[in-house]
Amino acid sequence: MKRITLFFICISVFVLNSLSSSAQNYVLDKTIAIPGNGGYDYAFIDQVNHHLYTSHGTAVNVIDLQTEKVIGTISGMKGVHGIAISNELGRGFITDGKANAVVAFDINTLQIIKTIPITGKGPDGIIYEPFTKKIFAFEGDSNSAVVIDPQSLSQTGTVDLGGGPEFAVADGNGLIYDNLEDKSSLVVIDANTLKVIHTYPLTPCGGPTGLAMDKDNQRLFTVCRENKGMSVIDAATGKVVQTLPIGAGVDAVIYDAPNKLVIASNGDGTATIFKQNSADNYELVQTLKTQYRAKTMAMDASTHKLYFPVADFQPGTKTQVPDSFKVLVYTLK
Repeated sequence: MKRITLFFICISVFVLNSLSSSAQNYVLDKTIAIPGNGGYDYAFIDQVNHHLYTSHGTAVNVIDLQTEKVIGTISGMKGVHGIAISNELGRGFITDGKANAVVAFDINTLQIIKTIPITGKGPDGIIYEPFTKKIFAFEGDSNSAVVIDPQSLSQTGTVDLGGGPEFAVADGNGLIYDNLEDKSSLVVIDANTLKVIHTYPLTPCGGPTGLAMDKDNQRLFTVCRENKGMSVIDAATGKVVQTLPIGAGVDAVIYDAPNKLVIASNGDGTATIFKQNSADNYELVQTLKTQYRAKTMAMDASTHKLYFPVADFQPGTKTQVPDSFKVLVYTLK
């Protein structure tokens, strides 16, 4: 009996060790130095052309992900925030918050095509909505979204949101989900009618920022600063399924569908990583150490690498160290 018990103990230890050794974690791979100074906000990856765009003060830096080197800069703006791409037209779009404009550029030459003046104030987040083939820019100071025709390069509509928008995500079928940070709620926009068709409270979430979507399971992931939580939401009903603890100062969240990972980037110098066991079951698998104020990120869907824009800061302050802007690169191993 003792021999049998010992045998099963040995087998159990072997299996546990095997599972542990097969578990994947993110590790720091390299740092990409970026020229220039200024604040930073969104990061966006054009998967078709393998380009990473990072907002940076009055410019956008462009990195070739195959070489992981800076290949150009789109400059001359007043206060850059978000980036969106229409690969069909070969055009990119940047929100210039201080100019109350959306800037269109050629994704091949990185030259500005047109600065598009828009109604309202403070354009921040921006997405390309593939069903209507329109650009939606979200105005934090005007509680609205403006619609840009990427062909005519003109504003064609406005959506009243009823609160201050943050990150938004499109489902690919004509619906856009958008966090309202000051209302702690989520709105659903019909991209065809340009109307808000649902508004869902996000309690216990407070101050939602980043938003990501699992389209297969119709789950949304919203990250919130006030309660330091990530809420899982049923996209069909708006119901908050569960809320999980994350780090402080969160801004962005990403869903990696092939690896079933949900990743939240926090300004406290961590990224909280959950494994999705099922649509409504999640477990913490890693608290990744990044860097203070590395609060936004982008993921390369082909390599699953994570890219965090960040600068160094003088100890105990929010004052940037000059010429310290960079992108931290993490690899899944």
